[in-house]
Amino acid sequence: MAKATTIQDIAKLAGVSKSTVSRVMNKTTAVHPEKAAAVIRAAEQLGFAPNQFARSLASGRSMTVGVITQNLGSPFYDAIAQGVIAGLQGTGYSPIFADGRWDHVVEEDSIRSLQGRRADGILLIGGQLRGTDLKALCGTLPRVTIARHLPSVQHCCIYVDNVQGGFLATQHLIRHGHTKIAFIGGPHHHSDAKDRLAGYRKALTQANIRFTTKLVLEGNFSSASGHAAVHTLLKSGEEFTAIFAANDATAYGARLALDQHGLRVPQDVSLVGYDNQAESAFMIPPLTTMHQPAHQMGQAAAAAVLEKIQGQPIKSRVFIPELRCRESVATRT
Repeated sequence: MAKATTIQDIAKLAGVSKSTVSRVMNKTTAVHPEKAAAVIRAAEQLGFAPNQFARSLASGRSMTVGVITQNLGSPFYDAIAQGVIAGLQGTGYSPIFADGRWDHVVEEDSIRSLQGRRADGILLIGGQLRGTDLKALCGTLPRVTIARHLPSVQHCCIYVDNVQGGFLATQHLIRHGHTKIAFIGGPHHHSDAKDRLAGYRKALTQANIRFTTKLVLEGNFSSASGHAAVHTLLKSGEEFTAIFAANDATAYGARLALDQHGLRVPQDVSLVGYDNQAESAFMIPPLTTMHQPAHQMGQAAAAAVLEKIQGQPIKSRVFIPELRCRESVATRT
């Protein structure tokens, strides 16, 4: 096995002292440009990479940020995770990922595991843990919650205003003449689903349209649940001319079920989703949907947790979703 390159090897090749090499590598104090260049050339020649673990021991930090996501493979959560990765790039910090799987017990275990690995901060994407439990579990460990609002000044949250998003989606359908609008939501306990339903109801109230419980169906944010919900809706005999689906995956399933029943989108039924997944622009017809800036949220959360690690005060930040108008909505005449 080849012998690992040491600082002494670099110092010998560069013709400088070990302390000079250390100062160049750690950028602690200024070094004469010629000596610094000699150290860098020698390090490159010997294929030397600074030992980050040794540096972390000296600084008292692991230079890692724990990231607990939900349902690996979910386009929305993965887009946030990509934003976190981009936000940490070039900062010297590396992310360590864990999957909370929308289970508070798994989330607790993941946080404890990341604490055991000496993560300098925690980013929790979504999740089931209550704010009080999260505070008790993390203690003083810097933490930021993404895509979820915990109503406490003790929590920094980067999230989307889902009430406003639900309102804008429903209002768009109302402006196109629809008054019989079905809503296919997510799990009844899920905060996003509850907020989007609240926005739906707000838009109906503002337009003086009666809220009908038979037009509201619970889903689970999957295509299968959207497919099943439309079958249930059609079987009920309740009249509707439009559907607001609580996410794009639900809209995909709803679109298939409508087609199977001989109903055209948007000629017979208009359809709006939520998330603006990449595939939504390539549906037949392209799906009108609410855009969530997931990547930007991840970047903002990465910046926030690093500021918190440095002891700086940070505030929660709310993003407003934007309507992406495509071809799945038609005016009701």
